[in-house]
Amino acid sequence: MADWGPVFVAVVLFVLLTPGLLVQMPGKNRFIEFGNFQTSGVSILVHSALYFALICIFLLAVGVHVYMGSSLVNSAEFNFSSSSSSSSSSSSSSPSRYCKTNSLHVLLLWIFLSLRLVKYEIWERMSDWAPVVIGVVLFVLLSPGLLFQFPGNNRQFEFGSMKTNGKAIAIHTLIFFILYAVFILALRIHIYTG
Repeated sequence: MADWGPVFVAVVLFVLLTPGLLVQMPGKNRFIEFGNFQTSGVSILVHSALYFALICIFLLAVGVHVYMGSSLVNSAEFNFSSSSSSSSSSSSSSPSRYCKTNSLHVLLLWIFLSLRLVKYEIWERMSDWAPVVIGVVLFVLLSPGLLFQFPGNNRQFEFGSMKTNGKAIAIHTLIFFILYAVFILALRIHIYTG
């Protein structure tokens, strides 16, 4: 069961903190400019610091976790129902005794595994910095207008234009989502602190 919490938080923060989309700090003419679709090296530095602070708060302090897919309870209930149906065909013991015993075993197994998962999640959440580091690095590298912009304002692909547009932000967000999900969920990169 994969934890999609870091991916969700990282992508939402990428969209909200992309310089020029909602806000740019510092702006060209004022300290804060809203929706100007411009960026600069200093604003990417400021937005990266905000991104780092917020992703640390959400992933390390709060511990946002989103699990999708089948759960342990569903698989345990499936095993319980299949074992009780096979035990009902035996004539040596009553089915109700097997149902009570199996439900107790399933409950104890579920409690044991959930306590083990909670212990592992708390330890991992406090020491795994990979979602934070990978998120910040990808935020800087994929900020539209800094290194590249696809699609550009004047050409299909522009380098260092320090401008952005809605299509470029959408495509850079999609690239960010794919790379971040591959690094965190598929490759399972971890950076543990002592």
